[in-house]
Amino acid sequence: MTQDFDFKLPGLGRPESSRPKRVAEAIKNELTILLLQKVADPRLSGVMLSRVTVTADLKQAKIYFTVPPGRESGQALKGMQRAKGFFRSQLAKVLNLRYTPDLLFYFDSLNEEVERVEGLLRQIHEERKDEQS
Repeated sequence: MTQDFDFKLPGLGRPESSRPKRVAEAIKNELTILLLQKVADPRLSGVMLSRVTVTADLKQAKIYFTVPPGRESGQALKGMQRAKGFFRSQLAKVLNLRYTPDLLFYFDSLNEEVERVEGLLRQIHEERKDEQS
């Protein structure tokens, strides 16, 4: 009796390449330096990169950024998109890649979400304290 194997199970097949992760880290490092030293746009002052992900084919890079408290994320996003060509040309000079990835910018609202949840938990904690008193 022969047994049929399903070779499409997770974990089988080609192992996931670490190259996209290395390229993402290099892009994040380079863009951080550019934001700190070379960018003159006032909309981008204080913008920090939280993470960068690169597709397996290295054709797209998603750049997630945060802004300082009290700053508007929409203006920072416009500034990032305006500087996209500058960023790509600088990355092309530094990264030894056949194709410079297309840069997609996203506001990373994770920090705001964490603060919101922490605030809710604090509120619940205070309400429970008041009920026990």
